[in-house]
Amino acid sequence: MKRLVNKIAIVTGASRVMGIGTAICRELAREGADIFFTHWSNYDRQMKYFIDDDSVWSQHLMEEIRSFGVRCESMELDLSQPDAPRKLLDEVNERLGSPSILVNNATFSVDVDFRSINANILDSHYGVNIRGTCLLTVEFARQIEGKHGGRIINMVSGQDKSPEPGNLAYVATKGAVSTFTKSVALELAPLKITVNAVDPGPTDSGWMNSELKGSLLPKFPMGRIGEPKDAAKLIVFLASAESEWITGQIIHSDGGFW
Repeated sequence: MKRLVNKIAIVTGASRVMGIGTAICRELAREGADIFFTHWSNYDRQMKYFIDDDSVWSQHLMEEIRSFGVRCESMELDLSQPDAPRKLLDEVNERLGSPSILVNNATFSVDVDFRSINANILDSHYGVNIRGTCLLTVEFARQIEGKHGGRIINMVSGQDKSPEPGNLAYVATKGAVSTFTKSVALELAPLKITVNAVDPGPTDSGWMNSELKGSLLPKFPMGRIGEPKDAAKLIVFLASAESEWITGQIIHSDGGFW
């Protein structure tokens, strides 16, 4: 039996063929959820993730998701803009209905060490990773309060597990998401809204070259590097009724990566 029938899920940052966001959309749809995803091609071009014309890719993904027998809509959205959460939720409500699942997957990441970090780099990370995530989370909760419960899943990267020198802006902002997750979960628990975070560990989502894979593989005791579907399967569980007693948790689903 499908676990998410008649549920509407928002997934941010589904812009790439091999991306975690795309895998999340697929797995949620397989379980019966209607999907609304966001994409932002400017970032993917900057990070050399851009593979195809953005409008073509988003249409292709929508058609694929609809092939599972669910509804699917999308929009291009810069989540660093202060009005982005309201714009997104207005679109979701108008085109699909009231959502009950939010996956904050969109992220901004540029490797910087103490010599290269500056205000602009910090602000770019903050705008998406902290402000975008926090404002979308609370706007989502405000809009469904008194209607129905919900599930919020934030994506983090193990900042509470180990240091990441050379990636200072990213770890600082994603670490804030972990802390935010634990505290907002307690505020939203009386509303039957759970909030958890998933750390998928290093994931082969299109950004790794063969040299990097070779250096990372010995750190995975299970003998392989993480794949997008690994994170997506856990997110399906956290989005389902089976996870109703789990909230405020940072879950390291990383195959034992060390």
